[in-house]
Amino acid sequence: MKYLTRILAVFVASCFLLAQGEPVSRAESKPRRYLETGGERKLDLVYKKVLQKELALDLYYPIANRESSSPVVIYTHGGGWAAGSKLNISRGAHSKVALKLLEAGFCVASVDYRLCKKGTGVMMRDCVIDSKDAVRYLAKHAESLGLDPQRFFAFGDSAGGQIAQMILLTDSGALPGDPQLVEATYRMVAGVSFYGPCDFEKEELFNHDDRPDFRDRFGPRILGSQTDAADKLRLYREMSPVRYLEKDSAPLLMIQGDQDTTIPVKHARYMKEKADEVQAPVEVLIIENAGHNWRRVNAPIKPTTEQIVEQTVQFFTRQLEEKE
Repeated sequence: MKYLTRILAVFVASCFLLAQGEPVSRAESKPRRYLETGGERKLDLVYKKVLQKELALDLYYPIANRESSSPVVIYTHGGGWAAGSKLNISRGAHSKVALKLLEAGFCVASVDYRLCKKGTGVMMRDCVIDSKDAVRYLAKHAESLGLDPQRFFAFGDSAGGQIAQMILLTDSGALPGDPQLVEATYRMVAGVSFYGPCDFEKEELFNHDDRPDFRDRFGPRILGSQTDAADKLRLYREMSPVRYLEKDSAPLLMIQGDQDTTIPVKHARYMKEKADEVQAPVEVLIIENAGHNWRRVNAPIKPTTEQIVEQTVQFFTRQLEEKE
């Protein structure tokens, strides 16, 4: 009887809290972790609404060397196109890169996009379109936001690395989304991809140890219910950044670990090979003993995480200086 009374009391208390609009669970009361910069921030800027869902970005302003129209690095998070959020910018190496960019005079925009959750019908293509719409939003509102749409940069990790490559290498009008943003134009100066894939057509690039029973993990996030062979090839190619390389492409730095089993180092090497064929400006940095997310595998990673951060920021600042 006492047990039933205790259960009833908990139920009544929960109903009261819900009625008062108070959180019941720890997860609901957990504070959101934005990047702490000490400078100006514009948080949760809604850049589009799709299927009744609002998509937002966070814009962080330079904490040094700020201009009236600042260059901006657009960050797209990882998570296999199915997880993660714009708050990833506040964790790990990404936060260190962002803070150093803010000190160097860049704005940093961290973007949310729809995720490939089961039953939603969201595909990888939607993730890319949303992210490009975020860039278009920044370009459309550049004057009021204090941004220079002629000095946009891309940065992402894992799935976000693929999205960053797509933002960098496709024209501003490619993969249109929101009709209210489609006319916005901008210029991509350069981009950095942390362990992002470059080609989905060549499935062997994902087979890190060349096993005979390898199965394509990410194809379903491109194809959905598509079964037609011609459509499969078209959709794989559409989402493959390597297909957009040209001699006058914006410079790209690919950084990947030689022990990565999620997005094998084969991707960086293949991207470099194809870039050299068309004389596209692609640089590659291979991290020894590094798995996905720069996890140490058997020995300390070389270069260190701090050196990776430094080389990433130096690449952005060098490309900015060369274009001015």
